[in-house]
Formats: sequence, structure tokens, C-alpha cells
Amino acid sequence: MIQGLDPRLILVIGFVLVMLGFILPLLEVMHILESTFFLNFFAYAASVTGVFLGVIGAAFLTARHRKK
Repeated sequence: MIQGLDPRLILVIGFVLVMLGFILPLLEVMHILESTFFLNFFAYAASVTGVFLGVIGAAFLTARHRKK
């Protein structure tokens, strides 16, 4: 499933998720968003998923360029 996607797209999605995992807690600390268990869990999950997608996307991109 993930192998059919462009590795650059996987990297972009990972970057967006990591940034979301950074911005949401920042907005909570600044009291713009109310800190809830769900929002904290979602920010953590987005950050971890983004890091994993970034590593996977970088590995696919490296493998693609080595084949050429």
C-alpha cells in the first residue's frame, strides 16, 4: 500500500504530521486551545506517526536513487 506512493509525498505527509504534533501543544501552552486528553494524545500520535513516515519516505527515496 505505502510502496505505491511517491516517497516525496510520504516525506511531506510526515513533515506535516510532525509540525502538527509541535503546533498543537504550543497552542495549548499559550491557552489558545484547551488542553484535553484527546488533543494531547492526538498531538503525540501525529508526531510519532510523522517521524515514522519521514524515516520510511527517506528510505524509499534512497532506495529509488540507488537503483538508478
